[in-house]
Amino acid sequence: MIKLVNVEKSFNGQVVLNRLNLDVPHGKITAVIGPSGEGKSVLLKHMIGLLTPDRGEVIVDGENIAGMGRDRLNRVREKFGMLFQNAALFDSMTVFENVAFPLEEKTRFSAAEIADRVHEALEHVGLTGVDNKYPDELSGGMKKRVGLARALLLGPKIILFDEPTTGLDPIICRATHQLIKDTHVRFGFTSVVVSHEIPEIFDVSDQVAMLYRGEIIEVGSPEEIQRSNHPVVRQFITGSLEGPILPIRLV
Repeated sequence: MIKLVNVEKSFNGQVVLNRLNLDVPHGKITAVIGPSGEGKSVLLKHMIGLLTPDRGEVIVDGENIAGMGRDRLNRVREKFGMLFQNAALFDSMTVFENVAFPLEEKTRFSAAEIADRVHEALEHVGLTGVDNKYPDELSGGMKKRVGLARALLLGPKIILFDEPTTGLDPIICRATHQLIKDTHVRFGFTSVVVSHEIPEIFDVSDQVAMLYRGEIIEVGSPEEIQRSNHPVVRQFITGSLEGPILPIRLV
């Protein structure tokens, strides 16, 4: 569904993506893991066309979006939904208004049909009776659920999750992962999840890719990644303080 070929990206001379290659299989959940500051969010922004690579190809559903014109790119983006770290809700809008926003912007549905679709989407993510609440009245986990409801509303082929469990306690983190898995089973979208949650993310994913120093250094099933002998992968998934990522010796 998504294929990145020799993608390069630098900011102010700092290389962030270095001839990166990654295949995201259709209908599967791919987790991208790796240390902070390695460019995982930059990678997601390339997939949806918010950033253009300096070199390389970003192929989405058979089309190379690198350098694509705005009108064609907007058409490709209609295949995407996205859940940001903070859920990206509008503080001045109610839950209902937040979820309804893409329908009001992109469709000609009647008010009654929009209301039916919003309530159905909220029910899918386990939220009822919250229509008139504002984001600052919601818990972190509830905000993520509202964001997911909005992302699902237009039936996207692809959903990108940018650290969907950041700032959540372990129980809500596990519940959010289960929600992602359950909605994926129900709707069958292709998904990319950027996450630091080890080992929980392994229970959600079909494929795991490790990003380090601008490259995907290893990719495989969760079981293959957990059995990896690569020193960087081993250090990251075990949280060791000694190794190539964080060579710190405690005294």
